[in-house]
Amino acid sequence: MAWTWRFEKSDGTEVQPAVEPEEFSTQGDAESWIGEVWRELREGGADQVFLYEDGGRVYGPMSLHADG
Repeated sequence: MAWTWRFEKSDGTEVQPAVEPEEFSTQGDAESWIGEVWRELREGGADQVFLYEDGGRVYGPMSLHADG
């Protein structure tokens, strides 16, 4: 299994992340990573993220803004 993130602007446009993610082997690893770098991702232009497992969406959009 591979867990990956998709990064978007609030209008749904995909953006390149400010911090390049890896492909994670567990959901917990993916979520720990996003918890460590979400501020950098937001400052780099991402407004929301989606988590995927083997290409299928698990959840999202999840806002990277405190008021979201």
